[in-house]
Amino acid sequence: YQLARLMTQDPGLQVLFTDLGDWDTHIGQGNARRGRLQGNLGALARGLQLLVQGLGEDYARTTVVVMSEFGRTLHENGTGGTDHGHGNVMWLLGGGIRGGSVYGDWPGLGREGLYQQRDLAVTTDYRAVLALLAARQFGLNDAQLQRIFPQPFQPARGLDRLWRG
Repeated sequence: YQLARLMTQDPGLQVLFTDLGDWDTHIGQGNARRGRLQGNLGALARGLQLLVQGLGEDYARTTVVVMSEFGRTLHENGTGGTDHGHGNVMWLLGGGIRGGSVYGDWPGLGREGLYQQRDLAVTTDYRAVLALLAARQFGLNDAQLQRIFPQPFQPARGLDRLWRG
């Protein structure tokens, strides 16, 4: 709620970051009903709900990105957790986002679709998503985006359907 208050009190703020830690679930991760993962996802959901409520009408002009710097392996390790993995998910929400869909390539969970036969493969470069968002949200051109994301990356496919209107 504090982040929403900060955003609504200072309309000059255009980009804010926050961090929610304790996602390194090598041990005792749990599942969707109980455990560290469930607790973390619940806290994230409550935080996002408070942010949306706190933004009020400003939510229509806001885009929220939820992401992590790494994924988790598909299968549980010997201590009931998961190890660092490659593939991951990004959540985008906001007034201009066409939600309710999964965008990007999905190779499946079969061994042939897994990276090194142990975790999800990266199919979309996070920089491509952030570059599309920056271009859309702030009207940045290719030269400006190149200054922010200097390393070459594959453009994201199919994300043009992500935005409303």
